[in-house]
Amino acid sequence: MGFTTKAIHAPFLRKDAHGSLNFPVYDSVTFEFETAEDIEDAFMGRKPRHVYSRITNPTVEHLEQKIKNVSGALAVVAVSSGMAAIANTIMALAQKGDNIITTKYIFGNTYSLFKNTLEPWGLETRYADFSRPETVGKLIDGNTRAIYFETITNPQMEVADARALSLIARKYNVLLLCDTTVTPVYLFAGRDFGVDVEVLSSTKYISGGATSVGGIIIDNGTYDWGRIPKLAADAKKQGPFAFVTKLKREVYRNFGACLSPHNAYLQSVGLETLAMRADKSCANALAVARFLKSRDYVARVNYPGLEDSPFYRVAKSQFGEKCGALLTFELASKEKCFAFLNKLHLVRRATNINDNKTLALHPASTIFCEYPPDLRLDMGVPDTLIRLSVGIEDADDIISDMKQAAEG
Repeated sequence: MGFTTKAIHAPFLRKDAHGSLNFPVYDSVTFEFETAEDIEDAFMGRKPRHVYSRITNPTVEHLEQKIKNVSGALAVVAVSSGMAAIANTIMALAQKGDNIITTKYIFGNTYSLFKNTLEPWGLETRYADFSRPETVGKLIDGNTRAIYFETITNPQMEVADARALSLIARKYNVLLLCDTTVTPVYLFAGRDFGVDVEVLSSTKYISGGATSVGGIIIDNGTYDWGRIPKLAADAKKQGPFAFVTKLKREVYRNFGACLSPHNAYLQSVGLETLAMRADKSCANALAVARFLKSRDYVARVNYPGLEDSPFYRVAKSQFGEKCGALLTFELASKEKCFAFLNKLHLVRRATNINDNKTLALHPASTIFCEYPPDLRLDMGVPDTLIRLSVGIEDADDIISDMKQAAEG
């Protein structure tokens, strides 16, 4: 079956009492048991039952099953946000004295998590140039727990060669961890490219148009968890389920990063139309990128679907004809960027990506504003950059609005 068919017809784990076609919203904190022995079995993990919605919930579980159904993953954990997905994953894998390898070309909040939150806790972050995969292996040592990358970096629009990174990860027995927010399950099959674990913000494409905040952790079942010191004991008992067991029974439970049942319901419904919305927004993004490329006042357009992009070849091999709905472009100055943004009518000035609406943002003064100018430049975020998340409106209308904002 195809992606959308799988999303719509994912089976319920338990038959609904009333035959509902949509899985019900269990907006309940706790669940009753017939006997003390039953609730003991549930807490001890001897019987798979829901006891408390901070730990598991039927509606959240159904969303996890739907993601598992369309991705072919071994296991899926739904959490409260994309940042929660990253944080919970790292906390389940690493401990004081460990390190991960990534790049400075990542989302600003993720950089802050690694640098400002996890580094003082004891995690070292090492920065490589993922456009040159050979730089990665030189940073790996016995305490390296993961290579972390984004399929398309936000907002630098760099595309790493996932297969090249996976070869390095396999050579050194290191986990390959990927943020697929910009290209979620329909657009990028991580397992086919050697990605062991995927994290993403389901707030974006999956929610169905910015209806709710959430995050997803996908375990593709391709990594030997016995190689991670923090999970070695769990691996002896749980085998391939060691990572998800660590999350569910300890890290996710203790941090309380649970997804609300109502948000899980909205995202279950949103998943069913992801493919259609992604098809439209990706086609729109390419049309807008080509329009911007033709304008003299645009100094540079960054979109991996453009033939002259330095990442065109690798993007086509990983994403086919759909290279995401995110692009950036540069104008002459920050003042020009602000003037352009202020003249937009149809396109909204707002953060978030992969909304149904087209959204424009000046990254340097917003999502990267906490960093000094020299670091922003080092992170690939100049003052002249505008980020555009292209929606599902008619492409001609998006282009018309951008044209009047710049030329009217």
